[in-house]
Amino acid sequence: MAHFYLSEDTTQATAGDRITIVGPEARHAVTVSRVQAGDRLIVGNGAGLVAHGTVVTAEPGELTLTVEETTTTPPAQPAVFLAQALAKGDRDEYAVQAASELGVDGVIPWSAQRSIVKWEGPKVKKGHERWSAIVREATKQSMRSWLPDVAPLVSTKQLALLAGSTRMLVLEPTAQLRLSEVRPDERDIVLVVGPEGGIAPGELALLTAGGAEHVRLGDTVLRTSTAGPAAIAVLNIALGRW
Repeated sequence: MAHFYLSEDTTQATAGDRITIVGPEARHAVTVSRVQAGDRLIVGNGAGLVAHGTVVTAEPGELTLTVEETTTTPPAQPAVFLAQALAKGDRDEYAVQAASELGVDGVIPWSAQRSIVKWEGPKVKKGHERWSAIVREATKQSMRSWLPDVAPLVSTKQLALLAGSTRMLVLEPTAQLRLSEVRPDERDIVLVVGPEGGIAPGELALLTAGGAEHVRLGDTVLRTSTAGPAAIAVLNIALGRW
């Protein structure tokens, strides 16, 4: 299987063109993956364009390939976003990684009332950069044509505002409606997953007042690290992605 790399600076490419990858991406390809001239690679720009080609030059700081064929994939409609509550023990990061591999279109870091982990001060930027790196690596691993967006950190009030312009589905174990019974429409979907202690009653009320729907996966309670990815798998089937 050919290696997959990202080159966000590549805006277009056709057969015969050359794509050059520089910096850490090139260094990892050459020094870690041992990519050499003559190897076949797949390069995406994270915005739908994917190019297949053969490596011409392979240096630690620069990698060049000749494009042989390209494909362009339009953005998914409707889009699916995961609003993941910050959680301890890297569980939120596990959720973001798996969700990215499963095809989520964007992730929204949520500072929930019961989130033990807090992004404050310098941690806001550090946390966002960490999630962005996780999303990027998961995109490469799963060879996705679109790189999911990582939104800025939101409060519950800010999250509730999104319910008015999207179809917000809040995972809640006591909900009567099963996620498998939801019939998607043209609205983008925001899937909300709470922290380890669950979503506080006041937060549920605020999200519901904004227009959110409560749904459950089944009769068991999943960890915050697995609930979101499991729900995305269900939505992938409902949306015809799988």
